Amino acid sequence: MEKSISITNMLIKSADRIVKVSENSIKEYVENIDMLVAMLNDVMIKRKDILELIGGENNIIIMKTNHQSHLRFIASILQIPDSETLVDTLLWVFHTFMSRGFIPQYWDVQLSTLIQLMKENISVEAFLEILSIYNWMITNISNFVIIEDEKNN
Repeated sequence: MEKSISITNMLIKSADRIVKVSENSIKEYVENIDMLVAMLNDVMIKRKDILELIGGENNIIIMKTNHQSHLRFIASILQIPDSETLVDTLLWVFHTFMSRGFIPQYWDVQLSTLIQLMKENISVEAFLEILSIYNWMITNISNFVIIEDEKNN
């Protein structure tokens, strides 16, 4: 448990260093949420390994709902940065979804796919600003998994 607390504190401190995003970039992100979600769902559903990543066909709707919730949550964090809320929410997401059969590689695939879609569909300026939070999430997937694994042991 001490390891989890230590990693959680490190995550919060590192999240404090995520680059703040301009109002214009946030606005562009918010305006494109529905398009990005639709594209993300389309790409993810077409993956040959999707059922393995999400723990079976019963989780397709949950995955799609997660994509919508994810982009809206990140928009709120970009608007009002709160490292503790970001970390606590991601810990909850990992716990909830892994208990339903999602495997850690899902988040790497999902976030990497979303980064590519943003790169192709929003301005360079907005993309480069928003990229910081996504790079932070990808970098820390293993830390979220460590905390989740420790809770289950």
